This record gives sequence, structure tokens and C-alpha cells, in this order.
Amino acid sequence: MTQPTLRRVEWARLEGQRPRHAGRNARLDNHGTTVRPGIARLTTSDGHIGIGFSRAPRTAAEQILGQPLAALFDPDAGATALGQPFDCALWDLAAKQAGKPVYALAAEMMSKAVPAALRVPCYDTSLYIDDLHLAEEQAAAALIAQEAQTGWEQGHRAFKVKVGRGSRHMELEAGTRRDIAVIRAVRAAVGPDATLMIDANNGYNLNLTKRVLAETAECRLHWVEEPFHEDRVLYDDLRAWMQVAGIQTLIADGEGDASPSLLAWAEAGVIDVVQYDIFSYGFTPWLHLGQRLDGLHAQSAPHHYGAHVGNYVAPHLAAAIGRFGFVEWDEAATPGLIPSGYRIDEGQVVVPDRPGFGFDLDEVVFERAVDENGYRLP
Repeated sequence: MTQPTLRRVEWARLEGQRPRHAGRNARLDNHGTTVRPGIARLTTSDGHIGIGFSRAPRTAAEQILGQPLAALFDPDAGATALGQPFDCALWDLAAKQAGKPVYALAAEMMSKAVPAALRVPCYDTSLYIDDLHLAEEQAAAALIAQEAQTGWEQGHRAFKVKVGRGSRHMELEAGTRRDIAVIRAVRAAVGPDATLMIDANNGYNLNLTKRVLAETAECRLHWVEEPFHEDRVLYDDLRAWMQVAGIQTLIADGEGDASPSLLAWAEAGVIDVVQYDIFSYGFTPWLHLGQRLDGLHAQSAPHHYGAHVGNYVAPHLAAAIGRFGFVEWDEAATPGLIPSGYRIDEGQVVVPDRPGFGFDLDEVVFERAVDENGYRLP
């Protein structure tokens, strides 16, 4: 029997909008309202179609065009090295061929029980440093608290707050005090039972991290993310200090450089949560990484901010990873992308059981984007 081959590859960058302007983090200037996910569509010789996020250039598409699917996707392991630039689209394609959601295919591949329905914890990632135009600390804290309240009304029950104002955007002492005020205000706004995290984007040092954790201890922060650049000596010091202080906040890292050292540190109990970007690292590698992290008793919480489609990709990992923590939810609306069935309900992403990842493309919008900024092979 003739093996189906990849007959066509199309790629384009769609453009969407967040409902609210996203401000700065400790390092970067305004993130704005625009998201620009790159989307690939693969068509096989027997008419099957897979769609998914991709940053692959035309040269990568040229390498896979005409290849048998078996050279691109292994049903026992996921995307091959040749297929990796189109990892998500290949998963979507394979799951549609099987008539299953990606999470079912992934769970089976990792020898996990397939859930009858999938709901995955998520957090509102929209609480950026949006307050620099305000001179008064109280007004600034109230603004971010109001943003968190908006997230609560949208169904979120976990919130990640950007901190590190004193790293670049404000004088050090004033910025640190404002960070602390914002954390306290958000906790008051979302109540004692919501999950609250902070993300310093490497904008703190060891002593600033200790100070902020000590002065917000009553807020019971779930994790502190990227407090400073990866440094085993400093993390060992922070961990020892937290144990003495009775602070049970988790340490999360890995969004930036995906340092392989983090896995050794997770094994040593220094890092609690690994956050490699789901697209830079890859859906297939994340499946296997998640299995390893499960064995280390560390949490998996893939980063994907700015790509929008990660909202609908990351939850599928949860069915195959036992210690999956949270989906990072970056609310946006992207014309051309139709995420049928996904919604936030009481702090969880409700994942549709449609074949593939469960999102579709508006044909007219996607074809126009391919003509304007993408490529089509052949």
C-alpha cells in the first residue's frame, strides 16, 4: 500500500488583538495589544489536513514537501527531527487521521489513561507593569488589582503578576515598594483562595527576592518565577532561606534560555517548576520532558506568551503529564483562527474533544495572509 506523502505546505502570520494593552515587564518595554501567531497548514496526498503554530521558514517547508508522513511523524514518539519545525501541525494531522483529540493521542503515546473530558488549570498572564504613568503607589496598586478583578470575572482563579519595577523602569526602592503594594492589592482583590504567582523576569537579585517574599508572606504566593538569572549558588541560598523562614513558595524558571541545568536542579530539589517555551522547545519534546519531570516530582508549566495559539496547544499536554501545573492563558482574538469549544470556567481551560487540537482556520482570512506575508508550496 502506498504511503501518503505531504503534498502541500502553506504558512502565514495572522494578526490578532488582546482585549487590553499589555505593559512592561522588568526587562522589556510595552508589549502592546497585538499578537502575531505563525500558522502552518499541511495537506497530504490523501487529502488530510493538519494546522498548527509554526515559525518554520520556506526552506524548512521545502525539505518536508513530498516526504512520506512516516518520515515526519512517528506514532510512538511524535514529530521526527525532520518534521520538528512543523511539530504542532503534524500532531493535529495525526490526531485528525485517528479521529481523536491531540490529548488522547498524546496520553496513549505516553501510556496514560485517556480522560473522558479534559479540564486543565490555567492562570491569567495579563497582569503586566501597566501603572508607570501613575505617580501614587496606592493608585498603581489599585489599577493592577482592577485588572485582576476583570480576570476573575472572565473565569480565572489563578493570576501571575509581573514584578521588578525597580530593575529598569523605576528607582530601585520605589519600584520594590510598589511591587509589594501591587501583590498585596491583587491578593485582596481576588480573595484568599485564588492562586497568586509573581514573575520578575530576572529583574531581582537574591536579596530583593528574599525581601519581596518576606514582605508578602501573608499573600501565600504559589511561585516566584525567574527572580534572577539561573544561578545554582543563589538558588541554593534562596531555598535554604525559604525553609528557615517557613515560606513554601515554589521556584519556577526556564522560560528564557531553556537551560538544561534546570533539569539537574529539579532533580536536586532546587527548582520546582520548569517552564520551557512550548513552541521554541516543541510539543513533542515537552511530552518526553514532562515524563522526566514527573519522575523528578517537578511540575511542568510551559510558557507561550505572545503566540495566542498556545492557549489551545498547552492544555493537551496535561493528559500525558502527571504533574502538569498550569496553562498560561494569554487572552486574544485573532481573525482567521477559530478556537471552537475552548473556554475558561472556574480557573480551568475546558478543552473540546474534537479531533486534532480543535481549532480551525477561516479559509478566506488565511489564504489572504498567505498571499500577503507567507508562502505556499508547491
